Amino acid sequence: MLPVFTAAEMRALDSRAMSQLGIPGPRLMEAAGAGAARLIAERFAPIEGKGVLVLCGKGNNGGDGFVVARHLKARGARVRVLLVGRRAEVRGDAAQALSRWRGRVEEILTAAQAAAVGDAARRADVLVDGLLGTGLEGPARGLTASVIEAVNESRAPVVALDLPSGLNADSAEIIGPAIRARLTATFAGWKRALLLHPAAHCAGEVAVIPIGIPGAEVNRGIATWLLEEADIRRHFPARPRDAHKGSYGHLLVVAGSVGKTGAAALAGRAALRSGAGLVTVATPASQQPIVAALGMESMTEPLPETPAQTLSLKSKERILELAARTDAVALGPGLSLDPETQTLIRELLREVAKPMVVDADGLTALAGSCELLAGAAGPRLFTPHPGEMARMLGVSVSEVQADRLEMVRALCARHQVWAVLKGAGSVIGAPDGGVFVNPTGNPGMATGGSGDVLTGMAGAFLARGLEPLPALQSAVYLHGLAGDLACARWGEEGLIAGDLIEAIPDALRPAAPPTDGGRAAGPRAGGRARAS
Repeated sequence: MLPVFTAAEMRALDSRAMSQLGIPGPRLMEAAGAGAARLIAERFAPIEGKGVLVLCGKGNNGGDGFVVARHLKARGARVRVLLVGRRAEVRGDAAQALSRWRGRVEEILTAAQAAAVGDAARRADVLVDGLLGTGLEGPARGLTASVIEAVNESRAPVVALDLPSGLNADSAEIIGPAIRARLTATFAGWKRALLLHPAAHCAGEVAVIPIGIPGAEVNRGIATWLLEEADIRRHFPARPRDAHKGSYGHLLVVAGSVGKTGAAALAGRAALRSGAGLVTVATPASQQPIVAALGMESMTEPLPETPAQTLSLKSKERILELAARTDAVALGPGLSLDPETQTLIRELLREVAKPMVVDADGLTALAGSCELLAGAAGPRLFTPHPGEMARMLGVSVSEVQADRLEMVRALCARHQVWAVLKGAGSVIGAPDGGVFVNPTGNPGMATGGSGDVLTGMAGAFLARGLEPLPALQSAVYLHGLAGDLACARWGEEGLIAGDLIEAIPDALRPAAPPTDGGRAAGPRAGGRARAS
């Protein structure tokens, strides 16, 4: 797992490095700039003879830029440095970095000079953004804002240092003019804005540059993490030769109603593709023949139903009997909003003793009733989309999307549950306050039934014996990876939920060893995350 910092956490890390570890600020800046220069030289190889335009502000991000300029010039690049402000106004560690730059510094002091940056950018082979760093709180203004707009209009290939200038390091919101980078070289660890959309759209590919602080110190006190493939693979060792279907658990899927049998079948089939030994799909009696026909590898159980052909309260005792004989339960896909069925869901949420993953109509039943979770008989995992999360928390969707990490953290800590807030960069939370961001997946997965597949996967991993957090992390990561693999074959536009299911076996298969010197290159199908 890779740490994800707030701006305050990054400042605290720098402070500890200097005050407790004895690493001077200029040495941290030198490591950051030298690492970014190496990355740029690799990505734009051969860098010798290429034109590099380095844009610097007066703060420490500009200091990083001066270091990058010096190292790229030493590698033979034709480097031009522009400073927004006066050279005499650069202070502290940045001033030391500037003093070591042996070259011209062109000051940008007027609107006309700021507008002219666009022409300079168009002539450059690569542009380095060292204007603003993680300390920005309000929107970029004045000459800096004008320079950002000129750079974006130029469509130059931009490498941002630490964070694209103009973003707030902690926010998903694009608060004003912001650099649109092709590559972001971020220092020590990820920043929240690099993972939260729409701000993350400005980052392009992200590479983490170590700055000489020991890993244990970098990770100290961090409560937000980015998942990596290695975090998931360790939960799926090779199967022993004497394995049998009882070795891999029995999942009960409680799902479906008239017109929504597909949700039940998708969840059941996804669970089987995820390695569950046995799957039973319990569904209204009138719908059982349809569900059975859609998934011949699953067992099915017909249950008492309402006149609307949804699950009746009379089915509760039979469901409890079935759950007692299985290892985990998946509840919710296609169950409907029928009042009697919603009452049944609330009672099952409280009374089923086995680990349970809850989605769709199961989550709707919790709106205004989350207090019942205090008496739940077993672990509960939730998979809401933003609308469902908003109903559970009693807030608006826009409030959820504005602070996805903290909304998940609050829900999980308050109700002692595990949850994933679905969407771009799905956010997984645990009762202890830990939050994990998923890097896999793509927009083609925005299709009906995709959530039912995730429910089946999470249920399967619970049934296979994984603890709630690893089960949910594995389901979310591999669900996204299956989507990436399916997208690589079919493209985004025509992707359907069934394609995800058929790609699950490939997602479960270990990746080939890396071929780029051992560096993590992110998901196998077009991922952005990278360590350098």
